[in-house]
Amino acid sequence: MSILFTAYRELLNLEYPLHRRNFSAIYERVRQTPVRTPQTMFAPEQLRHAVDLAAALYFRKVLCLQRSAATVRLLKQHGFAAQLVIGVQQLPFAAHAWVELDGVVFNDKPYMSEIYSVLERC
Repeated sequence: MSILFTAYRELLNLEYPLHRRNFSAIYERVRQTPVRTPQTMFAPEQLRHAVDLAAALYFRKVLCLQRSAATVRLLKQHGFAAQLVIGVQQLPFAAHAWVELDGVVFNDKPYMSEIYSVLERC
């Protein structure tokens, strides 16, 4: 199966709970995705690129939570222990989601953890 198709399917799988604003269901899906034994020919950057491309082709605008949750699930399915990180800033209030791989911001700017206070990692 094409990695692009798999990435698009991950975005679709997160659509319903996101539409219903059921964020706990999204977190649960990410938490319950096991890190599989590495059997992949894909580098983490290729998997991130597949999600980015799938998001560009998606039928609606993909926001940070959906994109990051899909990226983490895809990375875990290919043997990479990634984390979904949710952060907030107080003034002006904003929330943001990003992916960390080996403790380093993976799908966003490296200074995200300096701008946002981390609320949750999963």
